[in-house]
Amino acid sequence: MRNLVDGRLSFTEMFDLPVAVDLRTAARALGIASTTAYRLIREDEFPCPVLRVGRRYKVPTNELMLALGIEDRPLYSVALEPDADGPGTGF
Repeated sequence: MRNLVDGRLSFTEMFDLPVAVDLRTAARALGIASTTAYRLIREDEFPCPVLRVGRRYKVPTNELMLALGIEDRPLYSVALEPDADGPGTGF
């Protein structure tokens, strides 16, 4: 669910993003305005690589997540435990 106070993407929304996002979505994830994002690109100061595709900008999601300090590996909200009814898997 989106944080309505500042418009940022939630942690769950970040993991539902496609391979690359538009600049507006990347700006939301970073908590900056779109105009600030365009200025940072012009000044070559955007916090992650940006691709120019025709007249649009695309930001690779994995690079965006790294810029936000989110590691590119699966995270679990509950501890994994072996299945008590079935064969163990070594967790």
